[in-house]
Amino acid sequence: MSKQLKLSVVVPSLNHGEFIGATLDSLFTQRDIRPGELEVIVMDGGSRDNTVEIIKRYGHKIDQWVSEPDAGQTDALIKGFARATGDILGWLCSDDLLEPWTVRQVLDCFVRSADAEFLYGDATWIDKSGYPIKFKKEIPFNWYIWLHDHNYIPQPAAFWRRRLYEQAGGLDRSFDLAMDGDLFARLAKRSPPRHVTRQWARLRSYPEQKNKRLRCISDQEDRVIRERLGVSYENPIAVKMRYCVAKTLRVGWKLALGAYR
Repeated sequence: MSKQLKLSVVVPSLNHGEFIGATLDSLFTQRDIRPGELEVIVMDGGSRDNTVEIIKRYGHKIDQWVSEPDAGQTDALIKGFARATGDILGWLCSDDLLEPWTVRQVLDCFVRSADAEFLYGDATWIDKSGYPIKFKKEIPFNWYIWLHDHNYIPQPAAFWRRRLYEQAGGLDRSFDLAMDGDLFARLAKRSPPRHVTRQWARLRSYPEQKNKRLRCISDQEDRVIRERLGVSYENPIAVKMRYCVAKTLRVGWKLALGAYR
């Protein structure tokens, strides 16, 4: 009999009372999971809205939670993963959702593929009210496309083994917005991620989001990540050409897979 695995999901939060109830509901309504297979850790940065009140309503279900000032989302995630006891790790922002079947499918994938270290599924973009905007069906991981187009791995639909996270050195506090891209790159250098063609998450998209308001900072961090991986930005024409090639490859690949249907 194969060993029962545990998935630890860290939920970083700050003043997201409008959404965090739905986020926690998506975790606590997971189908077909056995006791001990899911660990939920909520790391709140000292919210001043009704977030903590909502967290307390779920207190009997949450494995660990804390509300205290932190140094930002990356700091909260690092602290949360340090508390985690699961074999598999992932995080869910407090305005995103998991599909009801995600935890079961993720654990089953890791059990079936003992050599799998890093998996990602597909996701659906939703608006502020939760209405689907578009389905984000992705392609298998390709370094050239990832480096020269963008980090197309849907963050809430990505999961990895604890040992890989530790070997890669964990999250880097120097990144405020692109911490997922930096982590994914370091994980992928050790074990290229495998794409699972299943809808695993719902990403909320709305104008007030931090990554939309601070796009300039996010772009700067993305550039730092790629420069560390050997990408040169000295020649703007070459940068544009590489982007166009990568974008064309990605769109063509998605068309071939029927991802835009």
